[in-house]
Amino acid sequence: MLHYAEYKTILSPKNNMNLYRGCSHGCIYCDARSACYQMKHDFEDIEVKADAAAILEAQLVKKRRPCMIGTGAMCDPYIPLEDDLRITRQCLAIIERHGFGLAIQTKSARILRDLDLLKAISVKAKCVVQMTLTTYDENLCRILEPNVSVTAERFAALEAFREAGIPTVVWLSPILPFINDTEENLRGILGYCVRADVRGIICFGFGVTLREGDRDYFYAKLDEHFPGMKQRYIRAFGGSYECTSPNNARLLCLFQDECRKHGVLYKPDDVFAYLRQFERKERQMTLFDMPGV
Repeated sequence: MLHYAEYKTILSPKNNMNLYRGCSHGCIYCDARSACYQMKHDFEDIEVKADAAAILEAQLVKKRRPCMIGTGAMCDPYIPLEDDLRITRQCLAIIERHGFGLAIQTKSARILRDLDLLKAISVKAKCVVQMTLTTYDENLCRILEPNVSVTAERFAALEAFREAGIPTVVWLSPILPFINDTEENLRGILGYCVRADVRGIICFGFGVTLREGDRDYFYAKLDEHFPGMKQRYIRAFGGSYECTSPNNARLLCLFQDECRKHGVLYKPDDVFAYLRQFERKERQMTLFDMPGV
């Protein structure tokens, strides 16, 4: 399902954009379902921002200098609707044409459709692909993230970007207490990250956040797939917003040690600074490059 809505702007004050509102990936832990975001439509009834590409172009033209444009933080830019609507692709073409940088986040190998544009952006400026990885076990992945590329497909996409010379960052979150908060799961994901030569990994610790809206959906899915797990969460965390894994300290040490060993950025501030820093790659024209000189 989809519906269109009128917007006057696409970019936030920090140059982030979300082209859709809502999602069809079905991830059981999705924070974007939270009531605090005041979504006035069903989550799976995707809101499409009418004339998004034209609005983006108008905003970029007004900017005094290029910068990094971010997308994917609240809604994945590669939900299945993108196959037909191609709004993300239109916006990437505009970003490339105006010489802006890009930090794009997804869980979908569908992003490989736009590899040509991502490579074109990277010729002129920094282009970083961010991929969420939470679950090494493919069968568990299909339960936790049922309508999106499985982890092995996302890893294959990361390898494709490595081969294309496009840097990548992995979001290692959330890790669900009592479900995938294991050393085996962490080592499997980190192994993928090392093999794909990711630039950084964003991890705020091991656990999940729950609040009104997403908690209800999460608990319903726990009852469906993990009988008795909801009661275990209630006993362990009550109504807390932060549900931290009892294995957090041990897993965090393992995570940090492996990142240091392989030269991967792992402090959130360092990774975010890297994502925000605009870099122009195109050689500037000099007097001697001018025609007829």
